[in-house]
Amino acid sequence: MGDRSARNTLLFVGTFTALPPHPRGRAQGIDVFQLDLSTGTLLHVRTVMGVPNPSFLALHPNRQFLYAVNAVPEIDDHDGGALSAFAIDWSDGDLIFLNRQSTRGAGPCHVSVDPSGQFAFAANYGGGSVAVFPIRDDGRLDPASDFIQHTGASVDPERQRGPHAHSINLTPDGRFALVADLGIDRLLVYRIDRERGRLIPNDPPFISVSPGSGPRHLDFHPTGLYLYLINEIGSTVTVLAYDGDRGTAREVQTISTLPEGFSGPNTCADIHVHPSGQFVYGSNRGHDSIVIYAVDKATGRLAQISHQPTLGRTPRNFLITPEGTWLLAANQDSDTIVMFRIDTQTGLLTPVGQPIESLSPVCLRMASPP
Repeated sequence: MGDRSARNTLLFVGTFTALPPHPRGRAQGIDVFQLDLSTGTLLHVRTVMGVPNPSFLALHPNRQFLYAVNAVPEIDDHDGGALSAFAIDWSDGDLIFLNRQSTRGAGPCHVSVDPSGQFAFAANYGGGSVAVFPIRDDGRLDPASDFIQHTGASVDPERQRGPHAHSINLTPDGRFALVADLGIDRLLVYRIDRERGRLIPNDPPFISVSPGSGPRHLDFHPTGLYLYLINEIGSTVTVLAYDGDRGTAREVQTISTLPEGFSGPNTCADIHVHPSGQFVYGSNRGHDSIVIYAVDKATGRLAQISHQPTLGRTPRNFLITPEGTWLLAANQDSDTIVMFRIDTQTGLLTPVGQPIESLSPVCLRMASPP
């Protein structure tokens, strides 16, 4: 890449490789691209090979380390998946493997790092559990300092026969961890014990959503007063008013992610709030679109503006660049990443350039050099 290129923003792409439980995965590892924020162009730098099912990624706050779940039923001679740590080589965009720890549950699907960089948190979809990992100064992971197994079920006879922790996100102040469990229709709230690296159930310990919703991912409004929870099975977004002092939330609204009259199959995947706080975006798989909402400043409630086709099949993860100019969507089943320019006045999206090839892309993370 050279010195000039090394100063550019990098896009890291989590993928599905051809391993169980995702036999349709076609990738060979983590894709790395240069992202030019002035033009919205992507240039493939390398593929970091040999990383099994790195389906979700998280960056350390210091931008020196990257963490990837290994979404597999077993690895390293033990049942369950793992969490892998990498150092980022900003001179050439390479990822240097550091170590890997068991997540103690099957099919990990989400990882986050707390704002202080002390801990990584993993959610096991297949196992219905969450785990906490202390992070060393050199970026390596210690074995899990805590593990919590969820229990219960909900109304969908196929998808909700047991717990399925789908994401674990930190609150903006880093005091609480919020776990969206698709299988039990709950957003579980844990206080973080930093001395012991433990998760302590909050009081109350969870917020329930409508039965059969299947909560998946969430994002906070920049004010911290609202959070937006996208529900995979129900194809809805639940708006919650958030009390940061107590770590509690109450439902304000639930709204469809689909256009009126659409009756085909659909599941939702990802959700993000625009940095301005004026718009919320969510991904529809089946309708294959990004839904665009306007945010009411006084209440946090949403109103549908439009739906933008993602120009590909099964848009899973997407990201909005920090300055709010670009949205990048990962189309898992058409092996493409598509760039959209965001109209910061209307929230509408306009595709830019041609779709970029990336095999089985399922997670997008961007970073500039520290």
